Amino acid sequence: MTTRLADIAAQAGVSEATVSRVLNGKPGVAATTRQSVLAALDVLGYERPVRLRQRSEGLVGLITPELENPIFPALAQVIGQALTRQGYTPVLATQTPGGSTEDELTEMLVDRGVAGIIYVSGLHADTTADMERYERLRAQGVPYVLVDGFSPKVQAPFISPDDRAAMTLAVTHLVSLGHTRIGLALGPKRFVPVQRKIDGFVRAMQDQLGLAAQEIESDLVQHSLYTLEGGQAATAALIERGCTAVVCASDMMALGAIRAARQRGHEVPRDISVVGFDDSPLIAFTDPPLTTVRKPVPAMGQAAVRTLLEEIGGTPAPHSEFVFMPELVVRGSTASAPGERNRP
Repeated sequence: MTTRLADIAAQAGVSEATVSRVLNGKPGVAATTRQSVLAALDVLGYERPVRLRQRSEGLVGLITPELENPIFPALAQVIGQALTRQGYTPVLATQTPGGSTEDELTEMLVDRGVAGIIYVSGLHADTTADMERYERLRAQGVPYVLVDGFSPKVQAPFISPDDRAAMTLAVTHLVSLGHTRIGLALGPKRFVPVQRKIDGFVRAMQDQLGLAAQEIESDLVQHSLYTLEGGQAATAALIERGCTAVVCASDMMALGAIRAARQRGHEVPRDISVVGFDDSPLIAFTDPPLTTVRKPVPAMGQAAVRTLLEEIGGTPAPHSEFVFMPELVVRGSTASAPGERNRP
């Protein structure tokens, strides 16, 4: 027991006497200190005494796409932690190919009496989907927030990264390195984030290189799937069209882009520069470390929770979109364009 107290005290940065007071439910301990001790218990894998277990304020559903792309677990973790801090219990419901649909997962969560639902990259991002499903949910009195994707047809709060600004950051960086033949690899065109990235990319290429919009869209934009294989296929096509740099709409696609370049005997970044999007966990440790546009995941996740809890508390957010600014993170997958290096 003494060893355990010492461990917890060291982890929480408090005295053993303070740990003892918290574990025994004694008064006279600040709320933040109490929370630090409980967090230390959790981190060290100790079970909380029954009297200290939180009573849940209720369940909150979180519906995400597949978890193979590490950006979704990262966002789920931020949202889950923010909900837990507010006393709610997150329930993660994941869509998988051939598994439950978004509508089925929604029905399951509503049947379990969730206080609200956060949707990440759901059907609200698909311009061809029927948005009536969200209005029906509102009619049932279930608050919800929509992350990544916007629809003017849905009266709800939306949380998004600035996809247009992300493309401006990527193109500006590559043009500064001397690249003039820059390709864009991204997912199917029916999704709102894809359309916004194309819009931002075309504008940046027009402004900085003076290219015509039609030429950019027909020659330099390649649609595929949001997977490593999708990035590989799209990049192969863009390399064939003479691109010396490729901007990808996800880090997973960017890893596929690097593979496509190497299969053709090119080195990254000596021959081909690659920029990702997301700054997923561990992406700084790839070979080469990936230059990427960092999606503001902590800010977006916390805003989604804050907005939902306001709705649950009876203060509905307006039909609006909260847009968060991304950030360029330069690492080792981008370099001067091949022709630039030989100039005096």
